[in-house]
Amino acid sequence: MKLKLHVLVWGLFFLSPCMVRAQSSLFYLEAQGVAGYSSTDKGAVFYSMSQDEAMQKPSVGFDYLRRLSGERGDYGALALQIRLAYDHEPESELEFQVYNAFFKYKAGFADLWIGHDRSAFGLASYLDSHGLLLQPLGMHGYGFDRDWGGGVRRDLSWGSFAASLTTGSGMPLEFNGNWLASARVSKGILAQENYSIGFSAAWGDILETMGYEIMMPDPIAFHMALADWTYFLTRYESRLELAAGERAGDSSYAALWRFGVNLLEENRLKVEFQPIFRKQASESNWLFSAGLSCQLTAGLALRSMYEYDESAEENRIVAQVYYYKRI
Repeated sequence: MKLKLHVLVWGLFFLSPCMVRAQSSLFYLEAQGVAGYSSTDKGAVFYSMSQDEAMQKPSVGFDYLRRLSGERGDYGALALQIRLAYDHEPESELEFQVYNAFFKYKAGFADLWIGHDRSAFGLASYLDSHGLLLQPLGMHGYGFDRDWGGGVRRDLSWGSFAASLTTGSGMPLEFNGNWLASARVSKGILAQENYSIGFSAAWGDILETMGYEIMMPDPIAFHMALADWTYFLTRYESRLELAAGERAGDSSYAALWRFGVNLLEENRLKVEFQPIFRKQASESNWLFSAGLSCQLTAGLALRSMYEYDESAEENRIVAQVYYYKRI
């Protein structure tokens, strides 16, 4: 299995004696239980999006981050996040997942990365959704949550700029004439100004993948522009994505709006609503989602989601217990 080779290469990379100057590291244990009900399957499901997708499924794993330092201070970081997930269908089996696996270098003029990380496209380029039930457009056919390749990011006083060149295959590392070039520029620093507005563009030939499954052997054209907007106002959060372009030779459009309200002390309770509209050629679809999440402790969260898929006429209810804690 190709993933085993990937893990071996990255494991040797992380343990290389060339990296012994690291001064600190973080190690998190990650575990989640996911179960629900689908009106289409008329029974229990053990995933949040699809059985073939990588997220979210019952799984256990770890998230490791090592800071690299030299005589002049920090010069980079290494990250590795691995999960062992449970697939219930078509037969019970375990799926090995490599989520984050990258080396980031602080070059002074910008941060450079190589490996499996976020491409420079849309909300997925900066919104950490690795444990969440609600997902941005990158997990709905308009980009990727993570992709293999490399990129550059520079933070500016008024925003940021990022660009990446990746395989356009998502979770698996595949080479079949597939590639994806992306770039994003943004205005506003979310942590300081409570807003960010970004404009992205992506061009290439990508593989139709769902998790580690390659749905079609040949790459398809993906030429897309996207605008994203995030705004925080006291306890309210609003995120928006608008995408337009060409996918597989047909015109393609998508829109996502996520509205959330934070409640209780330290925003431990959150209520969210997210409609998504997608149109490919003459076919269109609405996907309505609503979520409730509660942060019980610093490391333990309970989440639930209701979702209605118009084209499939499916109602799905999912519950998640999520544990993510530094050890």
